[in-house]
Amino acid sequence: MHKEIRIGGVPEHFNLPWHLAIEEGLFTNDGMAVSWKDFPGGTGAMARELRHGTIDVALILTEGIIADIIKGNKSTIVGFYVKSPLTWGVHTSGHNPFMTPEAIQNKTFAISRWGSGSHLMAYLYARQKGWTKEEFEFRVVANLKGARETLGYQGANLFLWEKFTTKPLVDSGELRLIDTIKTPWPCFVIAVRNEILSTRLDEIKKLIRIIKQRSFEFMSQPDAIQLISNRYGIEEKDADAWMKVTEWEKTNEIHPEIIQEVQKTLQELGVIYRQKSQDEFCMSL
Repeated sequence: MHKEIRIGGVPEHFNLPWHLAIEEGLFTNDGMAVSWKDFPGGTGAMARELRHGTIDVALILTEGIIADIIKGNKSTIVGFYVKSPLTWGVHTSGHNPFMTPEAIQNKTFAISRWGSGSHLMAYLYARQKGWTKEEFEFRVVANLKGARETLGYQGANLFLWEKFTTKPLVDSGELRLIDTIKTPWPCFVIAVRNEILSTRLDEIKKLIRIIKQRSFEFMSQPDAIQLISNRYGIEEKDADAWMKVTEWEKTNEIHPEIIQEVQKTLQELGVIYRQKSQDEFCMSL
């Protein structure tokens, strides 16, 4: 058996099919050794470790990895992982009086890292609201834990994170959900370091085939809602609502119009300053 393939993803319900596949021995049955690492810090943290070669594969936000590859990350998108868009909750502290985004004068976004999903989607949200760059700023907080602390002492007043992940914090009153925004594209892709693609392509193809099949099976698994609820601390009614709006991608097709739309949006927001052709950083397996 070859050296293990190191995989990274957020510790959220989207990645439960990976954990199930590992626990069920689906990769080892096919002669592969894999390991998993959780990234509470999200896309920015994963992109950094792809760059440093400390993980080989990442389940990562579409907009975040496209921006990072254009900025020099030597990785390739090999397919979409989650086909549906991500619903970002726009949160503030439950202890302040703000009930709407417009009521907040000091529009400071807590973000996990520069270039992270919470950073890029804050830009997109501000544009949607018609705010100029002079009207808002950012504060880096590392992860959800850091955001909770920062919002708690009013070091920031806005924070974007996946809506269902933060639902227990909203229910408890710690955070207040004041708005939502959906990504205008499929939310997660599979990105692989170029070095791994050039030396272990056959294994990566097997890896993707296995996880696509397991994700597809999970969509109709009778106990899927209960599993999500038990493992991620989400009430079953919320897990059910999430399952109804979530779809994993079954094919390996990469849609050029989606890649183009993401790049166009990132350039308009000033996150990137040039675009690349899809062939430069995408490979359909």
